Amino acid sequence: MIYVVSACLAGVACRFDGEANPREGVIELVRQGLALPVCPEQLGGLPTPRPPCELRDGQVLCREADGTLSDATDAFAKGAEEGVRLALLAGCTEAILKARSPSCGCGRIYDGTFTRTLVAGDGLFAAALRAAGITVRCDE
Repeated sequence: MIYVVSACLAGVACRFDGEANPREGVIELVRQGLALPVCPEQLGGLPTPRPPCELRDGQVLCREADGTLSDATDAFAKGAEEGVRLALLAGCTEAILKARSPSCGCGRIYDGTFTRTLVAGDGLFAAALRAAGITVRCDE
């Protein structure tokens, strides 16, 4: 089995804040050549670090430093599309993704109010992977 994994779980410093969320099990899968690390936000052209983003009604909103909201939906959608393309090219059949992310979250994501409120739903990358027939689960 080949996995596609959130790159931050593999130790890549690609989170919105420039950090990583390393998970030893995911790192070991990468070491063994059994996992493809992907950061859909970077694939979509977003910088690292970047403003925090949340998903609301299918739209990805980013909270800028001055408190205003900007729309990053197009970049997130492009990154999700590219991530799925890479996963399929690599023959991935399962995904291990970062929980709560507007890209990778599966089952529960932040609601777009930037109050750390969780709602049922998937991030754009997780949803696109499911639509492509790849089994998705979160790191938690």
